[in-house]
Amino acid sequence: MIRWPRDYGLQVRMVGTLFLLALVYFIFIAVLAYIGIDTLLLVGMVIIILLLQYFFSDQMVLLSMGARQVTEEEEPHLYQVLTRLCAIAGMVRPKLAIVDKAIPNAFATGRNPGHSVIAVTTGLISMLNQEELEAVLAHELSHVKNRDVMVITLASLISTAAFFIFRNSFMLSNSRGRGGKQNLWFLVPMVAALIWAISYLLIKALSRYREFSADRGSALLTGRPSQLASALMKISGQMNRMPTTDLRDVEGLNAFFIIPAISGSSLLELFATHPSVEQRIEALSRLEQDIGR
Repeated sequence: MIRWPRDYGLQVRMVGTLFLLALVYFIFIAVLAYIGIDTLLLVGMVIIILLLQYFFSDQMVLLSMGARQVTEEEEPHLYQVLTRLCAIAGMVRPKLAIVDKAIPNAFATGRNPGHSVIAVTTGLISMLNQEELEAVLAHELSHVKNRDVMVITLASLISTAAFFIFRNSFMLSNSRGRGGKQNLWFLVPMVAALIWAISYLLIKALSRYREFSADRGSALLTGRPSQLASALMKISGQMNRMPTTDLRDVEGLNAFFIIPAISGSSLLELFATHPSVEQRIEALSRLEQDIGR
């Protein structure tokens, strides 16, 4: 089992993002409490929805992608690679699923290492060589080890609540508020919209940092950052040649993929779930130099 060296710069950015999220959420709750708007039932409904998403996300994602879980007898080679990586990482081996799609991609889902699935598409398997495929599996395994599904779900809690409050602001306005603050009810939709917008950007930043962390985990597990860099370049290049209709079919799950399937023009980096391929390759190149020393 390897020891996972810490990237303090990356950790500081992730902790800083989580701190800002907590601060924004605290302000939001304080404003609602001051105005006296009764949002307990609405927040409770959001919590239930997110808990259902948390506990059943793996099945929902696999179903939406048409993924099929396979046994070790069906895919002995992939399971052999996964078993070896898990032994190095010192963790329980996730289940494996195959997606019969030409789009080259992979993703991990599940609330914790004991309830996780790593899925790869047939397009990815046919395109990458042995070392590149191993690097991609190590990237997804790092997501599982880092409990990224849980982190993003919890980070999204109050953001989702703010969105629901904004959408239902007219219903909430009927309660007007308590303690002589009836004239402040109109602030609720504005505050909710602002909180949702700020937290949306912070969660996207957190998602990008988690991708850098998973890339780093892959490099440490395989000892070959260049192989993941090569895989990212191949996947990105092939993605640009895929039919737009194929990309639209799966782009709703971009946050899960190793490289997002985006049809049409690319989004601004501020709104992206992933760092650019160029940024990721640059970070992997620095890791390659550090490992070679």
